[in-house]
Amino acid sequence: MITSVSNGQKAGGRTRNGPDVLSKADWQDAWEQLLVKEKAHMRAGDALAAERRRMPWMAVDKDYVFEGPAGKVSLLDLFEGRRQLIVYRAFFEPGVFGWPDQACRGCSLVADQVSHLAHLNARDTTLAYVSRAPSADIERLKARMGWNIPWYSITDGFDADFGVDEWHGHNVFIRDGDRIFRTHFINNRGDEALGTVWSYLDITPLGRQESWEDSPEGYPQTAPYKWWNWHDSYEPGAAPDQRWVEVSDAGEAAMRRASEGAQQ
Repeated sequence: MITSVSNGQKAGGRTRNGPDVLSKADWQDAWEQLLVKEKAHMRAGDALAAERRRMPWMAVDKDYVFEGPAGKVSLLDLFEGRRQLIVYRAFFEPGVFGWPDQACRGCSLVADQVSHLAHLNARDTTLAYVSRAPSADIERLKARMGWNIPWYSITDGFDADFGVDEWHGHNVFIRDGDRIFRTHFINNRGDEALGTVWSYLDITPLGRQESWEDSPEGYPQTAPYKWWNWHDSYEPGAAPDQRWVEVSDAGEAAMRRASEGAQQ
């Protein structure tokens, strides 16, 4: 049993400044009280994501040109054939601290936390980075840092037109055929929370595309968990593996039982 040590008392021979140390039972009670607030916070996040999916769209009528390893590409090309596109303007250009060897430390930290893109791609979504640095410098930086994110050089006023003529920010787009629409924008501290598959999908107009979400009628939705796969095993258009369906069903049932038991 853990002995309670009040704030400011000595623990382990040192004066410990911080929260109280509790017994296992008291700690469990404190955790359960905080869990109520954490669940409310998560539900509020779900509700906010539902509002994002109902944000109005802004038509993108101007043609933008980027420079990539294979030459000039358009904003439509950045989608790579998928329906949704998230574009992060990373601060890598002459004058940035670390130039020309490194990009901005903050933007580099953001790039370091990007999860495997195969999972995002499986939800018909592409992530791309753009910067003012020449394409050759971008490719050198990617190789040095081990980044596999598609990354292009800005050649026109794209960054200024979308609120990131300096520093950093994420713009979200969706396409309808060849027509492109801007749907959301996040910058400043909002960028810090992005990097996981879920955080990216939650800022897109289609969301996670799972059946539990509050989305407008007609939006694509599939059962949760079932579409998950190893990052090297996704096959476009393939039905979920039946063996995985059975495993995930069992997992969902176990979580429901645990939740119901905790509420009794």
